[in-house]
Amino acid sequence: MGSAGGMEEALLRQAGAQFPFAAVPAAGLRGRAPWTLARNVALLARGTQAARRLVCDFRPQVVLVTGGYASIPVGLSAWREHVPLVVFLPDVVPGLAVRLLSRLAARVATTTPDSARYLPRNKVVVTGYPVRPALMEWTRAAARSHLGIAEEDRVLLVYGGSRGARNINRAIAAGLEAFLRQAVVIHICGQEGDEAELRRQAEGLPEALRARYRLFPFLHGDMPAALVAADLAICRAGASVLGELPAVGLPAVLVPYPYVHQDENADYLVRHGAAVKVADAGLRDARGRPEATALLEACSTILGDPVRRAEMAAAARRLARPGAARAIVEELRVLSAG
Repeated sequence: MGSAGGMEEALLRQAGAQFPFAAVPAAGLRGRAPWTLARNVALLARGTQAARRLVCDFRPQVVLVTGGYASIPVGLSAWREHVPLVVFLPDVVPGLAVRLLSRLAARVATTTPDSARYLPRNKVVVTGYPVRPALMEWTRAAARSHLGIAEEDRVLLVYGGSRGARNINRAIAAGLEAFLRQAVVIHICGQEGDEAELRRQAEGLPEALRARYRLFPFLHGDMPAALVAADLAICRAGASVLGELPAVGLPAVLVPYPYVHQDENADYLVRHGAAVKVADAGLRDARGRPEATALLEACSTILGDPVRRAEMAAAARRLARPGAARAIVEELRVLSAG
């Protein structure tokens, strides 16, 4: 079950009939205008009725929710029908849905130990963040060969999620030549309209530098290879960085999106020596124009120091929990059997 029109619906539809999908009306509650809040409360009430019907029809032994808008009606329905509920918290800090549902859940699975302070401690089990198996299957040499990158090149991977990150894209464009003098750049810019401008920027570069710029609106099957091939990443600090960067031992310059709980994710990796943090505001100058200086300084410090880069990579690997998916499944299995 999930939100109608949400990312989960599209992903499950792509997976085919093996994973049937049921849409549940849902919406956010925090930070809304009064009239929007009233509408969203009504939508959640409808969603809870729909989810309860689905739970009663399907009769699950256990329910897993991950904190999106649809988690509230689904989690409430499971609780009302006395079905054991497991909440998975991917980020360090829980949002409103996870805080609410953690009080009703039998277990709360978390990515990091730091999350326990925000949750009922007797319900918390630290599982880690599940990552796709392909991350473990690539070697650095094979990944670079697949992507056509020489073993001796330094590689900078820039990405901002499925929709990209406009401020990061524009900062990269502002300093593109300088970034390319430091490394081959694999830039996944997203599908929100920045690709054309970035290509125009690249066309003005000397040919030798232009050949070092690999621009993609998105990477599907090749994203694991890009993560393994890279020496350093520039990215947002969504929950996936807590799983994917440690899994491949990739140091990062993290630029948290300022309106959600990404600073705490970034701080967790920074505190353990696996990343450095640059504020989103640092990607613009005093007049609001794109500014690359902060990113360039952070990248040059790490890319120019092989010892520090190796130390950051080792620190990231120490945070990896390769058995995360299995650990969550085990919690589900135990509760469903009980």
